[in-house]
Amino acid sequence: MSLATTEHGAPETVSGHGSSAHGAAGHGKKGLGNPVLGMLLFIVSEIMFFGGLFAAYFSLRVSAGTWPPEGNEAFLIKEHILFPSVLTLLLVISSLTCQIAVWRIRRGDRIGMNRALMLTVILGVVFLIGQLYEYSQLGFGVADGTFGGTFYILTGFHGAHVLGGVLMLGVCLYRGSLGQFSAKHHDMVEASSLYWHFVDVVWIFLFALLYFV
Repeated sequence: MSLATTEHGAPETVSGHGSSAHGAAGHGKKGLGNPVLGMLLFIVSEIMFFGGLFAAYFSLRVSAGTWPPEGNEAFLIKEHILFPSVLTLLLVISSLTCQIAVWRIRRGDRIGMNRALMLTVILGVVFLIGQLYEYSQLGFGVADGTFGGTFYILTGFHGAHVLGGVLMLGVCLYRGSLGQFSAKHHDMVEASSLYWHFVDVVWIFLFALLYFV
């Protein structure tokens, strides 16, 4: 029997037999933690939610004669393509920085994880500010016809999800700054990254659908 030190500095009694068993188990594949599994189930429900919104959008679009409809500024939506393209690029980059945070903490690099998380949060906030600015420049509102209503509903709900993701990653950053994550215990970071990747993928579909198709 020998003494080992835990992550928090407290002594821990480890027997030779238990150490061997732990070492053997350490080479096995780790199962999904509860936070990750819960997030995967939540994402499935979110897929159905956005699927319903997309279905409603296509239904309205098929029934309309011209899309976007002529008669208001919504018809000029494709002339505003540059700014949302930049926002899309920022969101894609944020997905990469979020994954880098996961890779870093898997290696036990807390500082690298915190830096990547901070950059991800900043990019997410910039995206939200940029989306609000774009709303002020479009020239049409939620009450301006079918296209206006569907545009703001789709992008608005997505923006709410981005805000949720930013808050989630902000909590991870706060906990990471306190040293609460390690190479073995970082399920919340993994779960939050899955949600952030989902939000990014949804936006790519929305962006292509609203501005190009």
